[in-house]
Amino acid sequence: MDLRILEIASHTENNKVLENFTHKSKNKNPLCGDEMEISLIVKNDVIKDMGYQCKSCVYCQASVSLLSRKLKNKKIEEIKSFITNGEKLFDDAKVIIEKHWIDFKEILDKKNLTRKECLLLPLRTVLKALKI
Repeated sequence: MDLRILEIASHTENNKVLENFTHKSKNKNPLCGDEMEISLIVKNDVIKDMGYQCKSCVYCQASVSLLSRKLKNKKIEEIKSFITNGEKLFDDAKVIIEKHWIDFKEILDKKNLTRKECLLLPLRTVLKALKI
């Protein structure tokens, strides 16, 4: 296992319950059983805060930890664009990602292809919460 995945997953400051959320979603990976619940506070189409709870592998935890730190103060359209492109990072296609999201290139990579569904679960759960 990549030690960088463990290091990213260790940032758990957003592993919390948001009481005053405006958007919320639960999602489950049917392949491995990872479970994810994400709550968001959205004001004027901007994510102000995110909380998550999960019963999942370290790959899923790393992805949601990184996502929770990168989403704050970002517009919904920018997040949607990143997540759409993020799914393509596992392919050989040339994908252009804004500098703010570049850390995801480290984990959404062909070397982690066997964990693709685990890594994408948090991104897909955010889209589900936003109903995009």
